[in-house]
Amino acid sequence: MKHSFEQKVFYSDTDAYGVVWHGAYLRWLEAGRVLLCESLGHNLSDLTAQDILLPVVNINIRYKASARLDNIVIIETVIEKCNPLSVTFKQTVKDKFTDKTYIEAAVDVVAIHNDGKLYRRMPDILAKSFSEAILCCV
Repeated sequence: MKHSFEQKVFYSDTDAYGVVWHGAYLRWLEAGRVLLCESLGHNLSDLTAQDILLPVVNINIRYKASARLDNIVIIETVIEKCNPLSVTFKQTVKDKFTDKTYIEAAVDVVAIHNDGKLYRRMPDILAKSFSEAILCCV
């Protein structure tokens, strides 16, 4: 399963050189992961109420080109892999009109309890839907 959404680059997303500031990409990537989880039926507030948090433990971003003010970008998110301990989201940010890739990212998250203790295994409700989402992409 792939989730996509579009985002206009605003002035607040850019740095002094007029290109997208690296922190803006991080916000967009987080939004992509949250929206994908929601499309799978996992609202993060509901997960927190069930004693499940999904913090990022690793992020690898490859910057390929610079998005600029007023560009319209598409943020695409898929679940690349899921193992008993973590899930890896593969994400890209591309130009809506030219399909030019601005960044590619791999983001690893784990499941922890609200008190910060690591789940020894991904909770079943997440493991099942994450695994099914991968099968949809094959």
